[in-house]
Amino acid sequence: MKENNKLAELTLEELLIKQKKAKGAVIGLGIVMAIALITLIYLAIKSKNYVLLAVAGGSGLTFLPSIIALKQIETEIKSRKS
Repeated sequence: MKENNKLAELTLEELLIKQKKAKGAVIGLGIVMAIALITLIYLAIKSKNYVLLAVAGGSGLTFLPSIIALKQIETEIKSRKS
């Protein structure tokens, strides 16, 4: 809820800049997470250590806060434009 109040205080231009930065961060983190996921799956199969598959599945949760923050920014921009 604090973030929504903080976003409400920003101008539309500042929100657009923040959206571009957040989108870049999400894309960059997504690429790194995809590479890490592929590497973990490969290592799990090669070493027959299937516990790594659980780690690979759980690591996707670290990506969730970034996506939520981006969606909040996009929602605030939408509400300003309408």
